[in-house]
This record gives sequence, C-alpha cells and structure tokens, in this order.
Amino acid sequence: MSETADRTSMTPDRTMEERIFDWIAVYGMVVVLVAVLVAAVLINPNFFAFGNVRNILSQNAAVGLVAIGATFVIIGGGFDLSAGAMYALGAVVYAKLATMGIPILPSMALALALGCTLGLVNGLLINVLNVNAFVATLGSASMISGLAFIISGSAPIMARSVEGFDTLGRDRLFDITYSVYLLLAMFLVMSFVLHRTAWGRNVFAIGGNREAARLSGVRTTAVSVSTYALSGFFAVLGGIVIASRTNVGQANLGGDVALNAIAIVIIGGTTLFGGEGALWRTLIGLLILAALRNVFDTLSLSNAAQLFAQGAILVIAVAMDAYVRGHRSR
Repeated sequence: MSETADRTSMTPDRTMEERIFDWIAVYGMVVVLVAVLVAAVLINPNFFAFGNVRNILSQNAAVGLVAIGATFVIIGGGFDLSAGAMYALGAVVYAKLATMGIPILPSMALALALGCTLGLVNGLLINVLNVNAFVATLGSASMISGLAFIISGSAPIMARSVEGFDTLGRDRLFDITYSVYLLLAMFLVMSFVLHRTAWGRNVFAIGGNREAARLSGVRTTAVSVSTYALSGFFAVLGGIVIASRTNVGQANLGGDVALNAIAIVIIGGTTLFGGEGALWRTLIGLLILAALRNVFDTLSLSNAAQLFAQGAILVIAVAMDAYVRGHRSR
C-alpha cells in the first residue's frame, strides 16, 4: 500500500478508533521527532545553532544515503544485510582507484557500478534461485567484506594527497557540505521515483501482495531485483561520501551500517512487512536517530549505552508497528 493509500484510508466511513490508528501509522513518528527535538533543546539550548545542525547533517549523510536504498528493498518486501559491507567496499574501491591515478568522477562511477552489480547478484539469488533474503544477503555481506579487505590489503587506503578526493565530503556551499545537498537531492528525486512512477507503484505492489501483483501483470522478479541493485548503488554512494569525508578508505567501516540503515527506515514508520512506507518517513527516522545521537554525545553517554538505547528504540518502533497494524486490520 502506498502513502496515497494510507491517506485515502482515513475516510469518514471508518470508525473513530480506526481513523486514529490510521493517523498514528502515517504520522506518529512525526510527533516523536517533535518530542525528541524539544527534549534536545531542553538538554542543549544550542541544539539548533547553525553549526550544530550542519554537523549533525554532515555526520549522518552517509548512513542516510544507505537508508534510502534500504527503504526501497523493505517496501518491496525484501531485506538486505549486505549494505554495510557494500558501504565499506565503496569506500575502499573509491580510494583505491583514486590513489591509482584514475580521475575522481570515473572512480566514483566505477565504484557505483560495482555496487549496482553486487546488488543485482543479491536480487538474482533471492528472486531467481529462491534463496532466503536473510541468508543470501548475510552470506554476500561476508564475501563482499572479504573482498574489501583483499583490495585494501587489510590496511587503510590514505587518499589525503589526491586532489578532489574530499570535495564531496568536506567542501562547502553556503557553509554546508556538498554531501548534505546530495542527501537532500536524493531524498527528493527518489521520492518522486517511488510515488510518481509506474516502477515505484510496482515496488509497493510486490511488497503488499506479490502474487496479486504478478497476476495483474507486474514483472515481479525484475522489480524486486532492481530494488536490490538500487540498494547496492546507495550503499556504495554512502561509502564514497564517508571516504571523502575522512580521506581514507577502510574495509572495516561498515560494521553496523546495515543495521543502522534498517533501524532508520523502521523507526521512521516504514513497515517490515512490505508494501507500505515512504521516503519522507525515512528522513524522519534519520532525523530522530541523528538528534538522539547528538543528545547522547551532549550527555557524554558511553558507546555501550548508546547502542542499548538505539536497540531499545528499534524494538519499540517494531512493536508499535505490529500493534498499530493489528488494530488497523480488525
């Protein structure tokens, strides 16, 4: 079910309780974001200072890009645990090619093409060979991670001396890094693709009811495979951004990136069951986690405490989704 379907379901012929749960399902996390921002300001009065907001967005641009790709896979009824490994591989390949003397743009293009190819392989394993998505992407994550370590020689690839390597991650326009503009542009473009194109409607269709979509003429295998290719593209793009920001490509970068991206999507309100969601929800999820991390840093919470809090938030979000869906389906 698309976001349009979400809104049209709030019709007068539904009971008040059903309409309340419909509203919570679509807009509940917006209320949560407002509450988080109010708490953040109370804890840190300078939270909305330009420099702080700029840093929050810059620090989370890379994982935000990964979350865009994850959104398409999850709405399409899939699951991708290999995004973190692709993220690291993207950083390594981009740095490796750049340090070999290949110009920046071709280096980016080759890395992105590799991400699309690996995502395509994932999609074929799942949709053609019928390998379980969890198993397929968990196995491919291990292989891709190994490839990243082989390419990098298990050592950081330093690219500080390569001209233009850090442009995307460090250079600024109006004192905002290019990576933030890229993130916002991708949210806008891919939102249009998801909600205003036939392909985007087909992604919702296969996630909602794959067999019904197939019977209505949707090329379900091709659409599902394409979502995994898109996930690979955005995972590598995130890796390129983080490599550009740090001036180094490392094979051990993506340890928790895939789970963080999935957490962003789910916390934003896109359901794990597929067929329902939106990229604006993913943006909400990104802002919630980014604001919370900033608050945690302000409070000097340990990494262990932050991991515990993030896990708890994810579990609560999934539980709320299941509860709301249960009441909406009565």
